[in-house]
Amino acid sequence: MKVKLAYIANNSVRKATFKRRKKGLLKKTEELRILCGVDACGIIFHPYDPEPEVFPSHIEAQRIISQLRNKSELEQHRRMVSQKDFITQRVTSVNGQIVKQQKEVRHKEMTRIMFQCLNGEGFLHLNMVDLKDLNSLVGQYIIDIDRRIDFLEKNH
Repeated sequence: MKVKLAYIANNSVRKATFKRRKKGLLKKTEELRILCGVDACGIIFHPYDPEPEVFPSHIEAQRIISQLRNKSELEQHRRMVSQKDFITQRVTSVNGQIVKQQKEVRHKEMTRIMFQCLNGEGFLHLNMVDLKDLNSLVGQYIIDIDRRIDFLEKNH
């Protein structure tokens, strides 16, 4: 179930949602600290309190921020990406996965067609692209068979 992200006009509902989300954020930060053994802190500015809320504590947050500031400019920004760069990376990654899946599907489709042809169903219904892909697949199988024959002849 996706949550519709929009400003909550009702003040009491907005405050309740804020408290619930803040509690979840605190819990996730603590889980990250414990499970992954990393330094993590959070600072929440909100209109219901003039002072920001800091967790796990002011001292711990100051220590983590100082640790970050003591790093070189290059180290501070080494893994940071803008939202645009992050989306671009994700799109590139997903496109790569799609291409890989398309190749796998095509290989399975050609393998199925090859077995249909071996069972006597013929290949007259195939277009030029299918025939070229089938030829490539059969050629690869022939190369693999030749390698196996060579291996067996050398070992016997």
